[in-house]
Formats: sequence, structure tokens, C-alpha cells
Amino acid sequence: MGQCEQLLVVAIAATLLCSEAAPASAQVTIDTAALPPWHVPDIGTVADDAEGSTIRYGQRLFEHTSALIGPDATDPGKRYAGNGLDCKSCHLDAGTQRFGLPLIGVWERFPAFSARLGTVETMTERINDCMQRSLNGRALPSDSNEMQALQAYIRFLGSGQPKGEPIVGRGAPRLPLLNRAADPVHGARVYQMNCAPCHQADGTGVRYSPEDAQVKAQRYLFPPLWGADSYNDAAGMARNITAAWFVRANMPRGITFAYPQLEVGDAYDVVAYINEQPRPHKSGLEHDYPDVWLKPADAAYPPLLGPFPAEQHELGPWAPIEAWLRHNMPQERSDLRAAGDVEALADTKR
Repeated sequence: MGQCEQLLVVAIAATLLCSEAAPASAQVTIDTAALPPWHVPDIGTVADDAEGSTIRYGQRLFEHTSALIGPDATDPGKRYAGNGLDCKSCHLDAGTQRFGLPLIGVWERFPAFSARLGTVETMTERINDCMQRSLNGRALPSDSNEMQALQAYIRFLGSGQPKGEPIVGRGAPRLPLLNRAADPVHGARVYQMNCAPCHQADGTGVRYSPEDAQVKAQRYLFPPLWGADSYNDAAGMARNITAAWFVRANMPRGITFAYPQLEVGDAYDVVAYINEQPRPHKSGLEHDYPDVWLKPADAAYPPLLGPFPAEQHELGPWAPIEAWLRHNMPQERSDLRAAGDVEALADTKR
């Protein structure tokens, strides 16, 4: 077995989708006492040398993306990100929050097979995938100071981890799939009660004044969830399963995976409402997942997988899609079923 095939088996076997169906009121909890310690390296210990300076610049880019390499960058040539989000908008606490899509330990997982690309993906390519999808922009040059700094920071986040032990807390905790379709109408009510106080009723977030934005080096106090300044329809958050796992473990901001505020059904419903709102479109989505058997059940853009309408891929129920896949996929693909992106998946199983 060659390197590509080995990476394919290892990466996807670790990210199989939890496909059992559950009622909307189902509760999923994590036994925090059984979790190993969560180690976050201290940026304050980084040496005051050239390497340390690069790592610290990477952290600043992560926290102040829109101001440094986005639409508010003083140098027009460095406006690579295309919206008002920062890397930390999705990778919480600068990529260090457990089950908040952290990047701790991610460096060691690359290069890794990407079902979305259909090939082995480097860290440079993975960063640029975020730049062009979640940040709705363009690729950073691979030899740029900014690309080198982001990679140095991600590599730093993996330092000091126990060797040979899984890092439990990457991605977001898996949820059972609903036994019904997600309901965006109910999701609108969930949004107004739980999300609108921060992200506003119209989803545009809370934007700093120009003066405060310059001082804080970021555009938003609370980021927009839809509209021109948010992620585009090719981002991982634009897929409802991925987004629901993240939202339940981390939102409203301040709650943690150990004490979620939303019921499982509410999490799916609210992201269905959020993701049906207008947002930028990325061209070329038909080229994602060149092996359609590895396409996630909630990827609702063509070519579609199986005899299911786009609305079912978008809203569910997803369990019948997964069941159809298990029954119909070629035998050689049965162990290679992709659940999603490395960043969106937890290392825990229910």
C-alpha cells in the first residue's frame, strides 16, 4: 500500500460519521472525568529569537486575520482574506479551546488525505482551503511570511503533547443524527432566543466602530453568521452536520462541551436556519469530492450522492442516506467513507 492509500485509510477510519438516528430531544453528554488532561502550550515561553518572532506573528495573524491579511490590511497587496472573519472565529481561543475546532496536534496529522480534494493535502493547501472558503478570499503564496508564520504557530500548538497518545478534544463532539429533517422554521426561534443577542437578529454581528477596529485590530466583536462578510457556501460551517456539532459544544459563547445549552435537535435546527440565509458563493463546487462515494451526506451541492434530493442532503434526515451508502457503495470503498474535514471531527466516539 502506497503513502496515499495509507493516509486515506488512517484519516478516514478516524473520522467515520456517527450515523445512528435520535429524537430531537436527545441529550449527549461527555464524561469529563474520563478525559485526559488538555495541554495548551504557553506562548509566553517562546524564545525571543527569529523562530519565536515567526510563531508570535502567526498567532497575531490567527487572532487578527481581517486586519492583517484581510480587507482591513493597510497594504492592499496583503488583502488575501475576503471577509470580516478571523481564524479564531471558528478555531476558538486562537485554536486552543478543547472541542472548539482547536489546532492542537493538527500539524502532526499532515499531510493527510482530503476527500474533498481527492488527494493527499499538505498543510499549506489546508490553510489555503480555509482562506478561500471560510474566509472567502484567495490563496496565500506558499513562500510568504504569512504562510510561514501560520504554519509555525500551528506547529507550536502541537508542542509538548504526550507522545503516542490520542489528543482527545480536537474537532467538535459528535452528535447522533436526527430521525427527522432539521427544521429551519423552529431554528429561527432558537436563533432569536440564543444567538441574536450576540450575532444580531439579522445575522450581521456586532461590528466595531472604525476607531475601535483600528485599536483592536479586528472588525467584529461578534462575527456575522451570514451576508457578504461571512463564510461562503463552500466552507465547512456551511454543512449542517459539521456546524451543529460545533454549535452545540461551543455556543452561545461561554458555554463548554461539558455543559451545552442547546438540545441536539435545537442545534441542528438553528444551523439549518443560519445556513439557509444568503452568503457568498464559491464557484467550482462541482469539483469537490471527485470520488462521490466519499462525499458527506450533508453536502447538498451537485453531483449529489444517491437517489436523494438536494433538500434531504441539506436538512436530512441523513441516516437513510448513510444506510443507502452502506448498502450500495462498492466494496473497495466501504472502509473509506468520508465524514468530513479533519478540522471538524472529534477523536471521541459515542
